[in-house]
Amino acid sequence: MNALILLPEAGTGQIQQIANTFGVDQPHLAAQIISFSIVCVLLHRFAYKPVLQMLEDRRLQIAQGLADTEKIKSELAQIEIQRQEIMMQANAHATKLIEEAQAAATRVQERETQKAIAAAEQIIVKAREVTVQEHALMLVELKREVGRLVLQATATVTGMILTPNDQRRLAEETTRQLAA
Repeated sequence: MNALILLPEAGTGQIQQIANTFGVDQPHLAAQIISFSIVCVLLHRFAYKPVLQMLEDRRLQIAQGLADTEKIKSELAQIEIQRQEIMMQANAHATKLIEEAQAAATRVQERETQKAIAAAEQIIVKAREVTVQEHALMLVELKREVGRLVLQATATVTGMILTPNDQRRLAEETTRQLAA
């Protein structure tokens, strides 16, 4: 309440004199103290408290935002590490695939080279066989031609016409001599 009212009576004269000097009126002072207290309570309750609460909420939101930012930074760092690991794995896998493809290409090249060599050898063998056959045919034809020429030369030299038996006998003898 009013501290001036509660003061002992002995010192009231001096206090009263000071209060009168400054123009303090106790009923008005009490009314002003009560109205000031009401205004303080109302301001505290309806103005300062909501503003302070809003400031506290904003401080908490800022703190939460900073915490979320730190969390996002750490997650981003982890994601970057994972990305680098995935890239390294992908590069290793790609290198492995390239090496496997090169090895497969080398195997295919060797296989095709072997096939080409085998085909060339078969062509050479067939060419030799054909050459041998043609040689044999040419020898047979040559013997026949030599036999015919011998018969013709004999007929011309002797001046007589050879019988088929004579022709056969001369051809056989010429063939034997050519074979030897």
